[in-house]
Amino acid sequence: MDTSPVLAIKHRPKRFEDLIGQHTISQTLSLALNTHRLSHAYLFSGLRGSGKTSTARIFAKALVCENGPTHDPCDTCAHCAMANENRHIDIIEMDAASSRKIDDIRDLIEQTKYRPSSARFKVFIIDEVHMLTKEAFNALLKTLEEPPSFVKFILATTDPLKLPATILSRTQHFRFKRISPSDIANHLEHILHLEQIEFEPASLAILARSGSGSLRDTLTLLDQAIIYSKGIIKVSTVTEMLGLVDPKLMHDIFAAIFAKDTQKILGFIQELSQYETETILDEIIAFLKERLFAQDVPHFSTLLIERFFKIAAQSKDLIAMNADGGFVLSLLFFKMVEALKLKDIDEMIARLESDQTTHIPTSTPQAEQPAPPKTVDVFEVLRAKIMDRSVEIGQAFNEAVTLVAYENSTLILDFCAPEAVLGFLRPYYKEVLVPLILQTYGEETKITVQSTPYEKKNPNPVIEEPSKVEDKPSPSGSCVTNETSTQGEFDRDAILKEPLVLKAIELFGNKVTVQNKI
Repeated sequence: MDTSPVLAIKHRPKRFEDLIGQHTISQTLSLALNTHRLSHAYLFSGLRGSGKTSTARIFAKALVCENGPTHDPCDTCAHCAMANENRHIDIIEMDAASSRKIDDIRDLIEQTKYRPSSARFKVFIIDEVHMLTKEAFNALLKTLEEPPSFVKFILATTDPLKLPATILSRTQHFRFKRISPSDIANHLEHILHLEQIEFEPASLAILARSGSGSLRDTLTLLDQAIIYSKGIIKVSTVTEMLGLVDPKLMHDIFAAIFAKDTQKILGFIQELSQYETETILDEIIAFLKERLFAQDVPHFSTLLIERFFKIAAQSKDLIAMNADGGFVLSLLFFKMVEALKLKDIDEMIARLESDQTTHIPTSTPQAEQPAPPKTVDVFEVLRAKIMDRSVEIGQAFNEAVTLVAYENSTLILDFCAPEAVLGFLRPYYKEVLVPLILQTYGEETKITVQSTPYEKKNPNPVIEEPSKVEDKPSPSGSCVTNETSTQGEFDRDAILKEPLVLKAIELFGNKVTVQNKI
């Protein structure tokens, strides 16, 4: 029994099914062994700690097993026992980082000339093969392409781009994936159960994320956590050991940001001064990613998460410029508070659009359509739609048009304004105003337009059917004629009483000004 306290060695995979996160590779190699469709050379590339060397040793054991070649070595014969203890005479491992010269490769080539001592194959495992010199690669080429039938090469590297194309073309290339944090966390949980060590599941997720996809690096951190936490692995001890921000503290920070509590935010900035600023930014991005996947829509909408992420990314650029960490964090948090104001405006627009959608008629038969609400609120929705289509037309409409009544599917509007404003509206009556009125009040709506002289305020009704608008002149005081004119001045007080303008004043204070567009 292996009594090594190092978990990465103690729990090294011994069989293909023990490999973590490399199902495709283990399946392909297993089928190759079972069908005896074996290549003379293999190349394993991938991130450190992804299982390249372990897979090479398992594959070598499967080749030399007395029952082999087989994907399921017996682990009881002498060959398997020696392979598990890394002392099989026909499995030669070479570290190209320390034996990288042409003389080392010549010695290896010399060994390929002799048959295996006891096994079926002689297997050469060359780790970190990209470290070989150019001359060593050239010496290896011929042997790698046409080795004796009893020789198998397994090359492993973390940087396949440094290998010559001539080497790549002579091998079967297997690319090892980065192991997912969930697979790593599950494996850590399995190991801790075997070791009979208590733990908090959330702490394993933090360790898995810190390992960056490398199982060996994560197991090294787990060794350290077991020692530091004195037998019970907790979130608090793991974050303290790794120098990370406690997830609870991160929740408190964002709660203060949403509450726009300046004093609390300043206190958190002071508390975070003991951490590396770049680490804090990474933790904030990881927290936002977690909120996105959790679909925490009431607080963290997708749009808001995107804004927060951009702010964090900009802060990373400031850190790269050697900016003060406390200053960067201050900018980060207060810019997030400012981003919440934009969220308020978005919510206001969403509510307005929701109100509009409520009153838009459907394509159901006319008899089944519910009558639109006969309130001034619908007229405000109409105003908002016109303003959304064009600010200039909306301002002129608000100044010139007044709702008289809406009854029996008939909308009565009063046009009363200076001739300059009415002249501006005339060209847009049929193309813009009528379609928006029908969209808001329903296609069956009839429009009664009455024109009150601006000077005398004397009613002078003019009735037209909107669904059958004809190109006929109307009285000069009405905006429905084809005459054109220039835009007049607007009623500033009327504009300031509009709902959207009032909301803007509420959000931004007295910084709102109204000017005529030139």
